[in-house]
Amino acid sequence: MKSILVVLDGLNYQVAREAMGYLQAQCAAGRGRLYQLECELPSLSRPLYECILTGVTPVLSGIVHNHVDRLSTGRSIFHYARDAGLTTAAAAYHWVSELYNRTPFTPARDRHTDDKSLAIQHGHFYYDDTYPDSHLFDDAESLRLKHDPDFLLIHPMNIDDTGHKFGLDSMQYRNKARVADGILSHYLGAWLEAGYQVIVTADHGMNNDRSHGGILPEERQVPMFVFGNAFSFKDAAPLQTELCGTVCELLNVSHDKPHCADLLA
Repeated sequence: MKSILVVLDGLNYQVAREAMGYLQAQCAAGRGRLYQLECELPSLSRPLYECILTGVTPVLSGIVHNHVDRLSTGRSIFHYARDAGLTTAAAAYHWVSELYNRTPFTPARDRHTDDKSLAIQHGHFYYDDTYPDSHLFDDAESLRLKHDPDFLLIHPMNIDDTGHKFGLDSMQYRNKARVADGILSHYLGAWLEAGYQVIVTADHGMNNDRSHGGILPEERQVPMFVFGNAFSFKDAAPLQTELCGTVCELLNVSHDKPHCADLLA
């Protein structure tokens, strides 16, 4: 089944649970479910993009900090999907392009990508942390409507950027989560009607020091909302390392990654 993975960068679980009223309304109506994940360590962005998309922990992948600017040596959801003849797309931060397409990122060449030989065949990549989430979701929807991808990654940055400026316990951070929830209310219904299975999660959380990277619960606890008829909505304890394999199961492509069977119908 076609799948969309939304990674809301830097979104803490408690803030997601309390501030994202639209997603919670869908769950209350029996159309979705919220789970809590614990992110892998270190709780940093590029290492956890790699973990989410390949199922490999940072210490094993070697992507252990944000400035490991090389291609991944692992196989990602994008690789499995492309090699199975499916179409891949991403609207995401440029580090994702550097992990799976080309590195270093050259904006004039890589910002807008259409190349079926690449792991991410169709992409809109940004490199400014203040790039508006509204624009990023529009970029993603443009890719979806134009290319009808089987797997689409959507990765906005404003929640994380605001957390670094104001901290976890701030109205600014909570309000950015509410903004993302509002944006999703414009798109989720259409995605589900088009047959997509949708996961909304985060790479890591945020602390009151306006940072992340360590073992504090507020840094490690992140949400995982699931929507679509391929999900069981039953009790489950998914791991961040199981996201890659779980999406591959949804896509019905061969893979050798762990997955969370309890999540699936």
